[in-house]
Amino acid sequence: MNNYLATEYLGLKLPHPIVLGASPLVNSLEQVRAIEDAGAAALVMHSLFEEQVLADEAGVQAHVTSHGEAFAEAPSYFPAATDYALGPDDYLEQIRKIKEIVSMPVIGSLNGRTQGGWIDFARDIEAAGADALELNLYFQPTEVEMTSTEIETEAVEIVRAVRGHTQLPLAVKLSPYFTALPAFVRAIHDAGADGVVLFNRFYQPDIDIEELDTLPSLRLSNSSELLLRLRWLAILHGRMPLSLSCSGGVHTVEDVIKAIMAGADSVQMVSRMLREGPAIIPGMLQSLQTWMEEHEYASLAQMKGSLSYRNTPHPEAIERANYLKILQSWKP
Repeated sequence: MNNYLATEYLGLKLPHPIVLGASPLVNSLEQVRAIEDAGAAALVMHSLFEEQVLADEAGVQAHVTSHGEAFAEAPSYFPAATDYALGPDDYLEQIRKIKEIVSMPVIGSLNGRTQGGWIDFARDIEAAGADALELNLYFQPTEVEMTSTEIETEAVEIVRAVRGHTQLPLAVKLSPYFTALPAFVRAIHDAGADGVVLFNRFYQPDIDIEELDTLPSLRLSNSSELLLRLRWLAILHGRMPLSLSCSGGVHTVEDVIKAIMAGADSVQMVSRMLREGPAIIPGMLQSLQTWMEEHEYASLAQMKGSLSYRNTPHPEAIERANYLKILQSWKP
């Protein structure tokens, strides 16, 4: 497909925008080979969790045990080591092995919410051969005393700390729940981020009303989740020098087209890959190119951001106008 579908994400030159997002598929080298053979532009490792790194540090067992009598469920603070597919050392070794067998870019991922010794793993991920790093800020505040300013300041300082430990291109995976997202994204950029991923999916627990317990609940995404991503991609595109990646709700070639038009530099697919495997990629790429040719786009770059808010001085006015239209469009 030559350079027709080419894009750039985090400074990485990609042949097209379709990337395998963070998933358990990377735990199998056979699957990784299949993913590259199918034509994925890059892959994102699943996250190395802060808890995994802490569990590897000297003295952490004493720290965990010291809270053992806090309440009956205290042992559930930290998952057992066997709950993780790859421990810290195995994670780094898996990156090395993947880099030996593929030529596509490999993006490492760290998942944490505090400043601590785990940020040293940014340097270790770089040494293992990763081409970029995704920092997954998965944090749900529950303390009533903690303000939005404190939450955002903590997140920015985490980014700044990680930036100080690696020269890798750094993307930050965000939730959509920050109060003033554009201002926060600018602060993330000023702290050293090269890109943002929109958005993290919070996995919300269910309740077992018979056993009186909470249950882990994993539901794969669908295309309806794309709408939130489109809105913020369109708002952020061109406003600051950051790469944008769309994560969540990308299932069809139409979803890919919408994300690119809104301003995404890459799209991360997981749920459909888990359902159907990487064999879906060639057909999606062919359909994308066919659609672009039919609509007379000379390149992906021409299409990128074509429906963003970049060319309007008052995007908030468009938002209010659309809000009014939506409210008045319903007919019983």
